[in-house]
Amino acid sequence: MHGHREHSNNSIMTISQLAKSAGIKTETVRYYQRIGLLRTPGRPGHGFRSYDDGDALHLRFIRHGRTLGFTLDEIAALLRLSAADCKEAEKLATERLAAVRAKLADLQRLETALLHTVSECRRRQPHAGCPLIEVLLADG
Repeated sequence: MHGHREHSNNSIMTISQLAKSAGIKTETVRYYQRIGLLRTPGRPGHGFRSYDDGDALHLRFIRHGRTLGFTLDEIAALLRLSAADCKEAEKLATERLAAVRAKLADLQRLETALLHTVSECRRRQPHAGCPLIEVLLADG
C-alpha cells in the first residue's frame, strides 16, 4: 500500500476532506499519523498539508481493517505486506477469526445464562426474591 501512488487524476484534499472521505474524525487521522500508521505529508508553498487519493485508499484500508476487528498493530503488519505475502495475511486473518469465534462462544454462554435468568424472573411467585439479583449476589 505504501508505494502505490497514482498521480494522474489525483484529488488533492485537506485533512478534514480526507477524514470525511473515509468516514472518520480528523483527530483519528492525526492519531494514525502520530503512531506511524498513515504518512504525514509536508506543507508545500500553500501552507497546509495536502492528501491525495492514495492517502484516502490507505485510510479506508485502515478503517475497514478496524471494522473487521483487526488491532492497529495487526493493520500495520498487513500494510507492510505485499500481495505476494498472502500466507502471512492469512495467518493474521486466521488468528483474528479464532478470537472472534472465542468471543462468539462467550456471548452464546452469556445469552444462555441471561435467557435462563429472564425465564426465572417471569416465573417467580409474588413476593419472592428477584432471580436476577440472587444470581448476581451468588458466589461465582
